Amino acid sequence: MRMGDQTPHVRGRQRLASDFCLLALSKTRLRRACRCATPPVLPPLLRFAKQSVGGAGGVGAPAPRHPRSQRGSFSTEHCLLTSVLCLLVAGCGYTTRPGLASYLKTVYVKPFTNQIDITQLTTGEEQRFPIYRHRMEIDLTNTVINRFQFTGLLRPASAEKADCRLEGDLVSFRRDALRYDASQQVEEWRLNVVANLRFYDQRTNALLWEEPNFTGDTTYFALGAKAESESQALDRAITDFARRVVERAVESW
Repeated sequence: MRMGDQTPHVRGRQRLASDFCLLALSKTRLRRACRCATPPVLPPLLRFAKQSVGGAGGVGAPAPRHPRSQRGSFSTEHCLLTSVLCLLVAGCGYTTRPGLASYLKTVYVKPFTNQIDITQLTTGEEQRFPIYRHRMEIDLTNTVINRFQFTGLLRPASAEKADCRLEGDLVSFRRDALRYDASQQVEEWRLNVVANLRFYDQRTNALLWEEPNFTGDTTYFALGAKAESESQALDRAITDFARRVVERAVESW
């Protein structure tokens, strides 16, 4: 039968069969890229692909007689293919707990303390008093807890029930000029939120790791079309700090 004589349904089945062939040829790639997919998943998928190839004009395949039932079969095949691919993708999600001991499942985030001395001049070429935003340490604590809750790798819990404990001291909030305009006004700033971190095993009270001067940062424009407030930029810096804290907590020590 020439291509022009084929019905749209037959051509659709042939396209579906071609897709299954490509999927079958990619069997090795799927196993390498998706190691979380167990071996029993792929053979039935390949057998289903072969059956679809045979039913789409292969040797000995019966010719479809009822266009309406043909459309139903075509739709069913698409649904099955979509379901299998969704299962493979879902099985390859980021669900591991890299670097975490198996018994560490909950974390207590102790409220951060503020150790910024706003009366002490900074050192360096340009001496100035440190800057500070009211309740910044509270914002840090809440954002870190929310980040742990979002990732699900360590569930926030109370001090009495948690398996591990995170402590932090806010030691610095810096604003550094990055770019100047033609009139020598600061056009772009970098914000840095710095804290000293300690991570404990609650069962033994052993110090698992510590990170002095742990930093979260962001940049923002103070002038021009992209200008925004420092408060908005600081919220981003705190969010970046929390993201890095959670990554540090679940990686290898």
